[in-house]
Order: sequence, then C-alpha cells, then structure tokens
Amino acid sequence: MKRFKNILYALGSESESDATCALARAVALARANEARLTALAVVDRLPADTRLTGVGLTTDRLQQALLEQAEQRLRQLLQDTAGTTADAEIKVATGTPFLEVIGDVLNNDRDLVIKCAETSGRVGRLFGSDDMHLLRKCPCPVWLCKPSDGGRYRRILVAVDAEGFYPRAERETRHALNLLLLQLAAALAQAESAELHVAYVWSALGEGVMRGTALLAPEEQINAYIATERQRHAQALESLLDELKAIIEARGEPWPQPQRHLPKGAARSELPALAGRIHADLVVLGTLGRTGVPGLFIGNTAESVLHQVDCAVLALKPPGFVSPVAR
Repeated sequence: MKRFKNILYALGSESESDATCALARAVALARANEARLTALAVVDRLPADTRLTGVGLTTDRLQQALLEQAEQRLRQLLQDTAGTTADAEIKVATGTPFLEVIGDVLNNDRDLVIKCAETSGRVGRLFGSDDMHLLRKCPCPVWLCKPSDGGRYRRILVAVDAEGFYPRAERETRHALNLLLLQLAAALAQAESAELHVAYVWSALGEGVMRGTALLAPEEQINAYIATERQRHAQALESLLDELKAIIEARGEPWPQPQRHLPKGAARSELPALAGRIHADLVVLGTLGRTGVPGLFIGNTAESVLHQVDCAVLALKPPGFVSPVAR
C-alpha cells in the first residue's frame, strides 16, 4: 500500500548520525511510495535590522548566514544519506520549530512528518518539547524515529481500542481510526518484513468496585463476569482484524498474520510494558481523547504511553482532526 504521497522531513537539533538515521528512513519511504519529499530546517528568528556592536554586522546578515548554514547542513545530510540531493526539496525557515513544521503541513497538504526524536532531558523520557507539540497539534501522522535507530524494524506494535460502550459518534470515529492504524501498521510490517503485533488493552467495567465491596457479588460471579468480558473484547478485536483482512485481500496484498495481545488493565501502563516485553521497534497508536472537539490535542492515555515507551513512534490523529495552529 502506497500510503504516503507528500512527506516532510523535519531536521531538529540532533547529532549528525541521528539526523542521518531519520532522513534515511524518510528517503526510503519516499522512494517506496513514489512520494514527494521535502526536507525542512528551522532556525531561530533574530530581531530585525539591529547592528551588533563591535563586529560590524547586522542581525539581518547574521540571520541570512544562519539560513545558509542550515541549508548547507540539509544538503550535506542528503548527500551523505542518499548519495544525492535530488531526492528532496530543501526548505529553510525562521521561527519556532513545531509551529513552522505544522504551518508547512497545513500550507502544503503533507501526509506525514518524520523526524528524529529529541532528547527530553528527563530521565526515562524519549520525546522532547517540540516532539510533544507535534504529537498534540500536527494534523497528519507524525513519525518520531529513535536516535541511532538504524536498520529495519523487526517488530511493529499497533494499539487499537475496540470498546463498544462509547456514544455512537465517538465509536464511529474510533472505529475509523482503528482501521487506519491497522492498515498502516500492516503495510509497514510488510515493507519491513517485520512481525505485526496488535494490542487491545481492555478492562471490565466495575471490577474494582465489585472486588472492593464483597456484598455486591460473590467471587465466582465476578470471575465469570470477567471471563465473559474478556471474550467480548476478544471478539471485538477479531471483528476488527476480519475487516482489515478483507481490505488487504481486496488489494491483492498478503495477510500479515498478526499476533494478538489482550492485556487487561490500564492502557497507560500495559501498552509500554507490552512494547518492552516484545522488544517493539515501532509503536503505532492514535492520539485521540474526546471526539467532536475541534482543536483537540491528545488523549491523556496516549500522552502517558508516549512518555514511557523507548522506541520509535508513529502517531495518527482521527479523521476530521482540526489543528489548533492557524494556517
């Protein structure tokens, strides 16, 4: 499946080796998808027309030098990565990095942003401030590569939510997002010859209260209820995978034989734990909180998961998401 047609690679403050890893994946994706690739670097915006005492320069000249330096860095990275600069259009801009990236996405209809994850500066957290802004506010998928992430992915983990208790409109939105996530993860697994792991973290409504108040129900009834709920959630996951299989087979593509995971508990803890257990190289998830709210940023569960995983992440917004960043 050729999912991407207009890819934006965003250069951050990472080292040259880390930048090359992310750019190599962007170039490979663009070639595989026959997609347009643009490489963007953003530098600080300096005060206009201010003379710098003692050096005979103005901030305008210094700004131009920063832009030229950033452009040269992009050209060299492309040369080192692809052996040519012809694979990508090169752009440089001034301003706040995440705002410039999202502005470029909105103005040029990008369908993927890919960059190397920043170092957050906090122990145990991979993603920095600009990364989180992009994950919250960028309307197209955001792919954050782990620093020094080289070679192909061996295991791809995609997280879905097949719960049926949501209001109808939200349930439909989540279902559409689930299918987008599954199709994209399946296509990437095929392209990378990787294992595809599908996770649906579920819980049994009211279990905590039942177990905490023995008068509500005897233990054997509670256990029977939990078993029934697990079966219901397993069937919901299978129904989703049946839809995915029908879509893939209709395209004449091979079925990836996904491995199912149905951990019970809270997604914010179970998903990162599962990613660690299976040594996932990439986690694909939706950043969805309450639906129907224009400009909604990111769900609390997704944000908690993102702060705990130690691998690359590909995050998708639901259909109809409206970025809070003005065009």
